[in-house]
Amino acid sequence: MRITHLLIAILLISFLSACSQQGSETNANQEKGDTAHVKEENFTGKKVNEFDLTAMETTWKLTAENTINAWTYNDTVPGEQLRVKEGEVVKVNLTNELQEPVSIHWHGIPVPNTEDGIPGITQDAVLPGESYTYEFVANDPGTYWYHSHQNGVDQLDKGLYGTIIVEPTDPKEEADIDRDYTLVLDEWESGNYQVENTDNTDHANMDMNNKSGMMDGKGMGHDMSSYDIFTINGRSYENSKPLKVRKGDLVKLRFINAGYMVHQIHIPIDYKITHVDGQKVNKPQSVNKSLFEIAPGERIDVEFTADGSSNFTIDRHGEAEASQAMKIDVVYEDRNVQDNKHETTTNTVDITQLGKQRESQFSINDNFDVEYEMDLATQMSMDAEMGMVWTINGKTFPDVSPLKVNKGDKVKVTLTNNSMDKATHPMHLHGHFFQVLSKNGEPLSHSPIMKDTLNVKPGETYEVAFLADNPGNWLFHCHDLHHASNGMVSMVNYNNFKAFYQDNGNVDNQPE
Repeated sequence: MRITHLLIAILLISFLSACSQQGSETNANQEKGDTAHVKEENFTGKKVNEFDLTAMETTWKLTAENTINAWTYNDTVPGEQLRVKEGEVVKVNLTNELQEPVSIHWHGIPVPNTEDGIPGITQDAVLPGESYTYEFVANDPGTYWYHSHQNGVDQLDKGLYGTIIVEPTDPKEEADIDRDYTLVLDEWESGNYQVENTDNTDHANMDMNNKSGMMDGKGMGHDMSSYDIFTINGRSYENSKPLKVRKGDLVKLRFINAGYMVHQIHIPIDYKITHVDGQKVNKPQSVNKSLFEIAPGERIDVEFTADGSSNFTIDRHGEAEASQAMKIDVVYEDRNVQDNKHETTTNTVDITQLGKQRESQFSINDNFDVEYEMDLATQMSMDAEMGMVWTINGKTFPDVSPLKVNKGDKVKVTLTNNSMDKATHPMHLHGHFFQVLSKNGEPLSHSPIMKDTLNVKPGETYEVAFLADNPGNWLFHCHDLHHASNGMVSMVNYNNFKAFYQDNGNVDNQPE
């Protein structure tokens, strides 16, 4: 009998211990779920591409006379290019070796809300010395980029960005591409860097933390004329290497604007704009030596056939003296050819008139579940330190009324630029693509244009539409981050979305 009681006692203790252990594991998982981002996607059977990105300070030579201490991902400007195939998993381990918190936002890729990288909205910024992992399926092929969204107005200005290319799985899409080049455009201020003395002269020893000139993050804006160094892939023309081609090559150029200025780019040959913001243009027409504009945050893919006739130079047109440095040569590596005589032009491509019309996701005559107007403007702040601020519907973030949607809603947004200083506003929607329906009251009659960043110029009005198919809390903001950091930010909030993150105040999160 004693043996029986002893066995029962042992079994009872073992059972209680197992229950306790299971309960501890459950509590641990729940606790982890409260503090970490929750994975909702199923990665089973998919190829996982794992990358390590380290945010670090790097000595970087912009020009022969200007060597700076840049902020980088993996020791280079722009950061390491990530390349994956459509449908594959992207897993990125971010380690922060800087002295300030950072994050990564996957600009243009409709990732799950948990992976959007917005401090104070979807996560805490990653503190110095700490690490964080992002993981998502790259379902949409195209040209994208990544950058910090923690105090982005300063951190992007210092170089904290990189590129990510999602290649299509359909072999018909890009099977004939022979050369594929990515060209990242940016602007810098020579007077506001911590500069190394590399030539025994006295360089300015300025505080890079005030590189944006925003009066410690406040004040209306920034004098764009202070940007006096323009670069492609982090280097001025004198430090750049030419793009090499062979006769007969089909060449793809992926332009990305990582800066805060609109750039007019001239390619002095016949070419086609095949994609905008990574999304296909239907049957793109040949563009004859024209300019195209690319605004902050936008991407434009260009293709041309190398006919072997001459070398040529791609350059920026504009009055700024720094424009002379934003150019790059295209040269034939297999032929002795003359350089093309570079001619000036004012012909500029209108992205709303690209390609051929076809059936699209939305029509201007659709019945929309939600309609929302965004009046983009400026006004004097009640706070004397702020001065002039950038507003949406007369308010600054976080006081701008959010756009509230239900999953499955068809949403139309009207964007109007009424800024008194006549600034342009490249408006970027996180987590979604939108279709451009009309420009200044005229419906689009060419290829449907799908974008995630749209430049609204002074006095312009655009109607755009998107399907609310990616639940979460998403930013909708101007990608001139001088404007965003001073108020021009809104939110798209899904009703009944289950919150996965709460800002507990332990980190100084600065989403713009």
